[in-house]
Amino acid sequence: MSAVEVRDLVKSFGATRALDGANWCAEAGRVTAVLGPNGAGKSTTIECLQGLQRPDSGLAQVLGEDPWGASAEHRARVGLMLQDGGLPSMSTPPALLAHLASMYADPADPSALSARLGIDDFARTIVRRLSGGQRQRVALATALIGRPDVLFLDEPTAGMDPHTRLDVWEIVREQAAGGAAVVLATHSFEEADRVADDIVIMDRGRVRTSGPRAEVAGAKSLEDVYFSLTGRGER
Repeated sequence: MSAVEVRDLVKSFGATRALDGANWCAEAGRVTAVLGPNGAGKSTTIECLQGLQRPDSGLAQVLGEDPWGASAEHRARVGLMLQDGGLPSMSTPPALLAHLASMYADPADPSALSARLGIDDFARTIVRRLSGGQRQRVALATALIGRPDVLFLDEPTAGMDPHTRLDVWEIVREQAAGGAAVVLATHSFEEADRVADDIVIMDRGRVRTSGPRAEVAGAKSLEDVYFSLTGRGER
């Protein structure tokens, strides 16, 4: 059984069909990068897999369970970093991480996470006053604090400087090496090339191709495969 399964997933918002029969899966111990342009259905898929959206039809399962209405025990095994939002605006990062750590039986060390992600540099600043890249670091720390078995990351390095981006990629690989299934939604071909074991390319709510990175790209670059499948021109 795959850690994450998406089967014939359909989700519409009014007249707009965000997901149109999407199919893919993610395995434990591997990083699965979901690539696609804006509106491809990446974020909607992750929201369905988190129980934040209810599919119109099809299957969305995490660790063998339907995330819609999942138990607290199930949710504790899943980490989530949204593309934007989800952080209390008036909290400082250390207070937020300490509060979240208190909710888990065996949390990661908040101090170690803060040091690793450079959060100590702005520890006294409330979330509302952080830059976009700084908020991204805090959001990643909140996703990691519970030592998740499945980790969803939606554009995790958006707004980050190059040095921090490399650190985040290293952390992502470490999570997979430790046995977690990591699902990474990204626009970055470099990010997918550097960290992913498996690739899913989505466009207009459908999966155009999926599989191990070497099989998806073959002798071509991942960028060439992406543009040929989505038919959206080169940049």
